[in-house]
Amino acid sequence: MAVTIADIQKLRKMTGAGLSDCKKALTEADGDLEKAIELVRERGLAIAAKRSDRETSNGCVLVKVENGFGAIIALKCETDFVANGKDFIALTQSILDAAVANKCKSIEEVQALKLADGTVVSEAVTQRSGITGEKMELDGYMYLEGENIYTYNHQNINLLCTMVQLSKDNEEVGHQITMQVAAMKPIALDEASVPQEVKDSEFKVAVEKTKEEQVEKAVVSAINKAGINANLVDSEDHISSNIAKGWLTEEEAEKARDIRTKVAAEKAANLPEQMIQNIAKGRLAKFFKENCLVNQEFIQDSKMNVAEYVKSNDKELSIVDFKRFTLRAE
Repeated sequence: MAVTIADIQKLRKMTGAGLSDCKKALTEADGDLEKAIELVRERGLAIAAKRSDRETSNGCVLVKVENGFGAIIALKCETDFVANGKDFIALTQSILDAAVANKCKSIEEVQALKLADGTVVSEAVTQRSGITGEKMELDGYMYLEGENIYTYNHQNINLLCTMVQLSKDNEEVGHQITMQVAAMKPIALDEASVPQEVKDSEFKVAVEKTKEEQVEKAVVSAINKAGINANLVDSEDHISSNIAKGWLTEEEAEKARDIRTKVAAEKAANLPEQMIQNIAKGRLAKFFKENCLVNQEFIQDSKMNVAEYVKSNDKELSIVDFKRFTLRAE
C-alpha cells in the first residue's frame, strides 16, 4: 500500500516523530496507522534500553502553580541541543500541566498519568527518546500545596526553578524570596528543619576540623621557634622541592619532621575539650546562617537577614516552605 503525505503528517501529529521516521514506520506497517504508532513506540523502547547507561546531564526544568497546588519537574536528556528543542519543552510542560491538574505527590504518580492525547506519561517519554535518539528520564519532582505559592524560573532558561509559600499573600516578597532561594540554595527553612543526622554530621566535621587546626597551629609555632620556616616544610612535596632549590637542608627537614611528630601527638592528647566544643558550636551556627533560608543574608540588602526582610514588609508575614531544583552542577 502506498504511503501518502497525509498519512505521514497524521502519524507525525499523533506521535511527534520525524517525517522520515513516520514514513518508515508506515511503510513497514503497510499503511496501517495503529501498527505504525506501535512501531514508533517500539523504536523508542529499543533506544531507551540501548542507552540506559548514558548520563542525562541536560534537560528542561519547569515550574507551575494553579488552584492551590504548585510543582517543579525536570525532564532530563543527554544534550542541550535536545533540551532546547520546542517539542521537548512542550512535552515537559504537558507533563507538568497534568501533574498540577491532578495534584500528584510523587514521581510515580506522574509517570502513570495520561496526557491530553491519551498517552501515558512514561510512554510519552519513551516515544520522545525514540524520536531524538537520546536517553530521557523524569527527575526532580517537587510540590507545594496551599495558598500563596510563588514561582521563579531563573532567567527563563529552564535550568533552575524555585517555589516559595508564604503565610499571607504578598507578591513582591514572594518574588524576592524565590530569587533568594535560587541564588543562595538553602537546604532548609530554619534550624529546626535541618535533619538531625545533618546536624550531627556537620558538628562532627566541625569538631574534627577544629582539632586539626589547633594541632597544626601548635606544630607551626614550634617549627618557627626552632628557626625553620614552617611554610617550607608543610608537606613532603614542599620539603623535597625546597631542598632541591637549596632553600632547606636535609638536617632542617628532618628536624621539622621530628617536631611535627612529637608536637602533634602531644597537642592532640591535651586539647581542651570545652574550647573545642565551643569553636565547633560556632562553626555549626555559621552553617545554619549560610544554609537555612530565614537566617541567610538577604541578597538585596546585606544589612538584614531573610526573616528580617520578610517582617519589615509585614510583621505577621512568614515563609511556610520552599522548593528548589536545578540541573546545573553546583
